[in-house]
Amino acid sequence: MSDATWTTVLAFMNYSLFTMNQTPITVSSLLIFCATFGLAIIASKMARIFLERRILSRLQLSAGTHYTLIRMVQYFLWLVGGLIGFQFIGIDLSSIAVIFGFLSVGIGFGLQNLTSNFIAGLMLLFERPIIVGDRVTVGGIEGDVLEINIRSTTIRSLNNMSIIVPNAEFISGTVTNWSHSDPRTRVEIDVGVSYQSDLHTVIQALLEAGAEHPEVLPDPKPKTWLMSFGDSSWNMRLLVWLDSPKNRMQVISDVNCAIVEKFRGRGVEIPFPQRDLHLRTFPLSFPANAPT
Repeated sequence: MSDATWTTVLAFMNYSLFTMNQTPITVSSLLIFCATFGLAIIASKMARIFLERRILSRLQLSAGTHYTLIRMVQYFLWLVGGLIGFQFIGIDLSSIAVIFGFLSVGIGFGLQNLTSNFIAGLMLLFERPIIVGDRVTVGGIEGDVLEINIRSTTIRSLNNMSIIVPNAEFISGTVTNWSHSDPRTRVEIDVGVSYQSDLHTVIQALLEAGAEHPEVLPDPKPKTWLMSFGDSSWNMRLLVWLDSPKNRMQVISDVNCAIVEKFRGRGVEIPFPQRDLHLRTFPLSFPANAPT
């Protein structure tokens, strides 16, 4: 490489693109920053592989704790890479006021949603109202949590679709976590029976239909309630407990089928809605002075 070419390259690398905090940002410093942050990303991926294969695989940890620890290590390495990269370009981020200054600049440029989702993602990882593997319902969508990322959380719906939900939805909105603290779930199955049925036989049939299902827990035991007196039926409710909510729809279907079979075998009728119809007769002729 000739001296002229080398001089041109040096001049290009030292060319000042802009100034930040009274520090000129050159092409070379910007490349060093990108390379440093890229190395941090590569290091985080290698750390993840190492933790999964050598350390966490030997510990008896839940899937949610396993995921949270890996994410925290990755975020820490990204933060270190960013801080080192900023030091290379001459910006000191040791002061927390500078960090808040960058956040305020982002918010000022219309990044309120991105900032709120990022903070919400950190809260999800540290407070752990939801973890990977939980069955949740948010915004009318039910599914299993697959990933909790910086900006959004991925949920696999019951139809096997990946739903991307912003992290802020889990903090500001109402979320049903079927698996939080205790994964056991109570299922309620309603059925109406004829007033002509024997109440003891109905209760016994319902309890048997619930207790005989292999996924229904023996403790707490199934219960049957007489909820109300309908127009044409006693409205009964069967309550059973499941070890996990993920298969509850199939259990409800199976128990319903068992209820039908047991009712048929014992002569218990599930009535149709009944209405009384009263007919009034009118005279065929009207008086002459009747108003028209």
